[in-house]
Amino acid sequence: MFLGYAPGVGKTYNMLSEAIRRYSRGEDVVVGVVETHGRRPIGELAAKLEQVPKRRLEYRGAMFEEMDVDAILTRKPKVVLVDELAHTNIEGSKHPKRYQDVIEILDAKIDVLSTMNVQHIESLTPTVERITGVHVRETVPDWVVQRAEEIVMADLTAQALQTRMMRGDIYPLDRAERALANFFRPGNLIALRELALRQVAQVVDKTLESHLQKEHLEQNLGVRERIAVCTSSNPVAQYMIARGARMAQAVDAEFYVVYVDIGADSRDADRRTLAENIRFAETLGATVVRLQGGNVAQRVAEFVREKHITQVFFGRSATKGLRRYFYLSAIHRFLRDAPPVDVHIVTQEPE
Repeated sequence: MFLGYAPGVGKTYNMLSEAIRRYSRGEDVVVGVVETHGRRPIGELAAKLEQVPKRRLEYRGAMFEEMDVDAILTRKPKVVLVDELAHTNIEGSKHPKRYQDVIEILDAKIDVLSTMNVQHIESLTPTVERITGVHVRETVPDWVVQRAEEIVMADLTAQALQTRMMRGDIYPLDRAERALANFFRPGNLIALRELALRQVAQVVDKTLESHLQKEHLEQNLGVRERIAVCTSSNPVAQYMIARGARMAQAVDAEFYVVYVDIGADSRDADRRTLAENIRFAETLGATVVRLQGGNVAQRVAEFVREKHITQVFFGRSATKGLRRYFYLSAIHRFLRDAPPVDVHIVTQEPE
């Protein structure tokens, strides 16, 4: 999947370049559909590859061409190019949506190279509408995007994209001026670019986590921070939660708040303050995780290992006597059992 944030960033060009490289290495590569939109460089690249003839359909008195899924299945290449995954097919086509064509091709064990813009990902369309004021009608379900084995970002700065637009490289000049005043405004493009970069970063992060699980590796090789705050029913824990949230926001980290239920908070007052702490964490965007029973230090260490946490917060409210001894013992057990992780001990007022 070649993902972009707007028309003209180079998705189709990159897809064709990759296809030509594969063809030069001896792979059986064909073009199912490439939308040139009158751009000559795209047409010249596409002409270097075998084209599967399209299917002609009549709709409301006009003739249209759509990708011929059955012809591709009959030809059975190793790789097929399918441009603009979010496209809606003409009435009378085999499937209503092009992504449904792609699913059938994939089920036939044919690899697909495809393209789409981030605004067509179904779960992001409300965000895109808030940013641009444009309602995106053609969407692709998230599960289809998640099926991609690899997502490649076709990237370009907003300024460079506007320059392409002004030269007439994307739309004819009469359309380009309108586009620059509307969808292609700098603020829109910068925000959409950030959305696309975040989408690709999430996919890379999940791919790395899958690799670690598959290879049974415990070390954290990720570049994104993951912060966990261990909470309790102590009301002053909200200070620690807030501090963890501020740090997570500052470094764009995943943020967890963890509670280990060992049956110690059975009083009504404790249950109320615990519920307040959890609600507070949720309002700050935390993913709240409840771990049941067992040894607190061991359960937190297991969670840190499983989620590849990079920084963990513990509160320090027990400052003297036997409680201080038990607290220090728990911290030592955690350090013994946990993988390498940064540990923050946050001083809190005594109960």
